[in-house]
Amino acid sequence: MSSTHAGVDKIRARLALAFGEQGLEVQDDSHLHAGHAGAREGGHYTVRLVSERFTGLSRVARHRLVYDALRELMHQGIHALVIDARTPQEC
Repeated sequence: MSSTHAGVDKIRARLALAFGEQGLEVQDDSHLHAGHAGAREGGHYTVRLVSERFTGLSRVARHRLVYDALRELMHQGIHALVIDARTPQEC
């Protein structure tokens, strides 16, 4: 298994535990950053989440929940993370 695929699997597992599987997508964007200085420090990922847990929360608060769920991984292979966090009503 490639390290980027392993990164997607680890991110998916952590987010599924925190938010559930429904409405969860994890995309590895690392290939778009090849040659970029930060690419050596870890992968670039996009996550799309749909969860009731985001109801009534600001964008910043939603992102904090995601970062909390991924806390241990943030220093183990994630260099950049794009987050799209929505409630089911926003989809």
